[in-house]
Amino acid sequence: MLKAGRLWALGAMSGTSLDGVDAAMIATDGEAIHGFGRTGYRPYSEAERAVLRAALGHWAGPEVEAAARVVEDAHAELLRGFDGVALVGFHGQTLAHDPRGRGTRQAGNGARLAGALDLPVVWDFRSADVRLGGEGAPLAPFYHFACAKWIGAGAPLAFLNLGGVGNLTWVDPRCARPEDDGALLAFDTGPANAPLNDLVQARLGAECDRDGALARRGRVAQGALELFLHEPWFLRMPPKSLDRDAFAEMVALVGELPDADAAATLTAMAASAVMRGMEHCPSLPARVLVTGGGRKNPVMMEMLRASLGCPVAPVEEAGLDGDMLEAQAFGHLAVRVARGLPTSCPGTTGVRAAVSGGTLSRAEGGADGVRA
Repeated sequence: MLKAGRLWALGAMSGTSLDGVDAAMIATDGEAIHGFGRTGYRPYSEAERAVLRAALGHWAGPEVEAAARVVEDAHAELLRGFDGVALVGFHGQTLAHDPRGRGTRQAGNGARLAGALDLPVVWDFRSADVRLGGEGAPLAPFYHFACAKWIGAGAPLAFLNLGGVGNLTWVDPRCARPEDDGALLAFDTGPANAPLNDLVQARLGAECDRDGALARRGRVAQGALELFLHEPWFLRMPPKSLDRDAFAEMVALVGELPDADAAATLTAMAASAVMRGMEHCPSLPARVLVTGGGRKNPVMMEMLRASLGCPVAPVEEAGLDGDMLEAQAFGHLAVRVARGLPTSCPGTTGVRAAVSGGTLSRAEGGADGVRA
């Protein structure tokens, strides 16, 4: 277990959008943020992305093994370029998530990565939470709490991550610790970019609806949107979490629509899911800070501003990096795991009590890195 004190951790994240690996250095003692360092990005090639897509929804087998190799190799290639690292936080690639059934499955072995980097690696962040009755997601809220303190927030606010799936963290920065009662409420709001990305990939061969250009030319199919919002998911009390493809029928609802109308409708579904999610928050936040790829979609941001009833802005307006927030989160969480501090609690995942998840793997004969 690490002693108290700040150190430089390197967090890495490969999200459900399957675009690539983000990496970011963060100086932290696992409680407070003390500074930010270098960042990096390594995109997946089309061939690598195809391997990952083929493994989605699988729990074991050759597809999962192939995906793990892609994930490990891509991370090792990117992370080798960082110096001064004390500890690595490695999330891996989520392939399947069924906390009430088979559990959660992330591709990538942290012990192999520790050997490749000759550094200690914290990984498998979600399994302990699921074993203790939690959803295993979302895990960034404890970092969002540290971010709220870092930016000097004095009233409740929300962090909204729009990746493949959307998730919302309501934070009360007046609390002392993230595991304190009332400090955090977090949950997945619903699908975000994943169905939209899948649609434009299948129809147009593009990675995403860049700048919302396709959606802006279309009209929202109100009937499809209303059917979507009648899903029982939106009435279920948080904490709650989703698999990437849990709302696969969204694409079916827009299957007969022209490209632009389909994109507009899927974008409206993502924004409306957030609106419904806000109904579960203890109070209206003073503002919503948006991270993830969705904040770069002007159409989605306009829809959010029109529906949420409070200021909505990208996290950059608060001095944070929306491209690297999740990577930073897993660096921060890695230090918490190494120090035996909780990484989730009843308000974030529904786990029975605050729990420190994650496995620490050390390279054989490797050094533990340097302190910040």
